[in-house]
Formats: sequence, C-alpha cells, structure tokens
Amino acid sequence: MEVIFMGTGTSQGVPMIACHCAVCTSSDSRNQRTRASIHVVMDGLHIQVDASPEFRLQCLREKIEQLDVFVLTHGHNDHITGMDDLRRFCDLHGGQALTVHTTDEGMSRVLAMFPYAIAERPVAKGYAAFKLVVMPSVLEFPQGTIHSTLLPHGGINTLGLVFQEKSSGKKFAYYSDCKRIPREAVALATGADVVVLDGLRVEPHPTHMNIAEACAAAAEIAAPVTYLTHLTHGVEHEAWNQKLPAGIQLAYDGLRLTL
Repeated sequence: MEVIFMGTGTSQGVPMIACHCAVCTSSDSRNQRTRASIHVVMDGLHIQVDASPEFRLQCLREKIEQLDVFVLTHGHNDHITGMDDLRRFCDLHGGQALTVHTTDEGMSRVLAMFPYAIAERPVAKGYAAFKLVVMPSVLEFPQGTIHSTLLPHGGINTLGLVFQEKSSGKKFAYYSDCKRIPREAVALATGADVVVLDGLRVEPHPTHMNIAEACAAAAEIAAPVTYLTHLTHGVEHEAWNQKLPAGIQLAYDGLRLTL
C-alpha cells in the first residue's frame, strides 16, 4: 500500500494571505501546506480522498494519473472545491460518471455546488459527471477494503476511513476533520500500521482536535506510527516534530509512505 499526502493544511492554507509569521515565511518546504487530502494505492487501485482547492496542482505535483475510487469525507469548502477538476478522470474512464462516495451532508453540498455535473455521463468530452452514493460501512474490492465510520465535526459528521490491502494485510486509518474519536472509531483503527489524525493547532478549537487531543487519541489507538494533519500556521514543522511523543509525527505535503 502506498499513501500520498496531497495536502496537510487547513482551510486557509499555509502560508496564509497577508501573514508574515515565522511559519508563513519559512524556507522549510514542510511548512508550505495546501489544503488537506490524501491518495491511497492498494495493489494498483487508486483511491482519492477529498479534492481540495489545489487538487489540480496537487495531482500535477505528485504525478497522479489514475483515479479509480473517490471518497468525499464531508462537504466543507476546503475538501470539495477541487471536485470540478475530477473532469479529467471522467475522460480517462471513457466518458463515464465518477462515483462519489460520501455522507448525506456531502451529497447535498455536491448537488448545490455542481448541479451541472450530476449525470450518468458528461454532457461533452472534458466535462465532469458525478454519481452520488452514500458511503457504506465497508467498500470491498479485489484489492482490499475501505471501512468507514462517522466522526463528529461541529454540526456535521465526517467520514473516518480505514483501508486494508488484501495482499499485504497492511492497515491504514485516516481520521481528519474531527473533534474527537468515538469508541467505535478507535476500535476500527486498532491494529492499524499507520494512523493519521486531525491535529489542527496548539490552542483548543470547537470542531477540530488540537495537538494535545490528537496525541491522547493516538495513545488510545496505539498504532506504531501516527501522523498529524490539517495543520495551521501556528505549527512549525521541525520544532513540533521534536516535541511530539515517540511514534507521533507531523505530516507534510508530498510525504509518501509505503506500508
């Protein structure tokens, strides 16, 4: 299994507009954060989770040329805005609609933002077409499975995802954009080789876990390696990597893991 961190930043991105703090002006490329999304490859099956405003640029940077499955964790702007650029993958699928697996809230947001794309096929070559379906508790493929669980994120629930590759047995959990990890989500992620958690910033936040809360959740799940994502400009990469407990690290744009 390969995991590609397309983006690891918040809704404002890093550097932020009109900010000249130490992180926003840093020369360390790990402090340059586009909006959070991830790409997972299980035995050749390419799964894209979310499409940030920088989705096109992320695909070019990471040389993403195949997309077989798309999952939208929720309908917030920083995770959905890049979906129009999925049109290229509709072309690559022979002009077929791309299935979007998401929540009820995610479906309503896609309908509101991309009404022109809800169709069985694109209206013409080069256009997007989406088929909306509610994400089931498990998606099964010959290459492996994707389990889903709901995570609280303010007034909505987001999808937490656990991937397990059939050939290797490797297990990977992705829990971004959440305030806490419910008991059933902890159980689902238990035994994962790598876990990714929302770790927004140092200060508490009403809808996201801060670093302390993420570290507590990581200790409960007890994976060998945990990465924190969805980071603000208040988190300097190298300084915080040195402060974090053993087994916990900050993710960064372009990070690639082979499990």
